[in-house]
Amino acid sequence: MSEKTAVRTTEAPAPAHTFSQGVRKGPFVQVSGQGPVDPATGEYLYPGDVAAQTTRTLRNVAAIVTASGASFDDVVMLRVYLTERENFAAMNDAYGAFVQEHTTSGVLPCRTTVFTGLPRAEMLVEIDAVAIVTE
Repeated sequence: MSEKTAVRTTEAPAPAHTFSQGVRKGPFVQVSGQGPVDPATGEYLYPGDVAAQTTRTLRNVAAIVTASGASFDDVVMLRVYLTERENFAAMNDAYGAFVQEHTTSGVLPCRTTVFTGLPRAEMLVEIDAVAIVTE
């Protein structure tokens, strides 16, 4: 049986609480929910701009996926959490552009979108991911 290991990278924000950026067990990778945070400064970016927040958040997710030994093409599921239903179209456009650019196989990951409250008022979006490493 394969060992469970924490995935860590300076290319994504350090966890703010008691959890890992990501966890890998065998070929499975779970990325913790990410927000629009600058990894270098810890600052929440792009207040009020859900499209820019979505792109920054996906960049953080992709960095953790890469640190696990996977590629963005190995992502099989993304879960998007939005604070406002009115932000769906702008998020969806930014999400679509990023995912299509970073999915070279042509098979896009599955996605669920949920409308909910988030831990910080400045967060309009949070995204987590599941990937399967195909070494």
